[in-house]
Amino acid sequence: MAVRLVVLGRQGAGKGTQCLRLTQHYGAPHISTGDMLRSAVAEGTEFGRQAQEIMNRGELVSDEVMIGVVTERLSRDDVVEHGFLLDGFPRTVGQAEALDDIVAGDMGLAVNIDVPLDEVRARIKGRGREDDTDEAVDRRLALYEQETAPLLAWFTGRDMLLNVDGLGTETEIAMRLIEVIDAHR
Repeated sequence: MAVRLVVLGRQGAGKGTQCLRLTQHYGAPHISTGDMLRSAVAEGTEFGRQAQEIMNRGELVSDEVMIGVVTERLSRDDVVEHGFLLDGFPRTVGQAEALDDIVAGDMGLAVNIDVPLDEVRARIKGRGREDDTDEAVDRRLALYEQETAPLLAWFTGRDMLLNVDGLGTETEIAMRLIEVIDAHR
């Protein structure tokens, strides 16, 4: 049976790492918003062209364009056959409602990789990226909290949210995720 998962978590929670492990386990494609945008732009799709124009102006891609890119990606054969692991979408309640429409109410589950703020700050600082200044990290984490708290409540209200402890080794976290996901599928 195909798995349909929305993977949530603060920046630095290990979403990308765990999505790769979950992809290996379940066979569902890992779909990140960044990858979707780059692919849509490279393929020259209608939404890809719109996204490229917006990004060239240095602006954020709107919900309308993101929803279009996601709709295009979720219509592909690999998703139809194997399901999906969505990473970075939805980020807002509006996007979650659009996703619910895209998949005709069969969204599956949302998994929140829960890592305390102090730990994600330490992980982010350990990456050594230039744009990971204390101020920038605090701003991104605050924005995540502001946007995602209503999203977590939205998934909880639909009995779709699974919280998983994101502390431990990559293998321990992956085993926890698989156990929780399998128990609720």
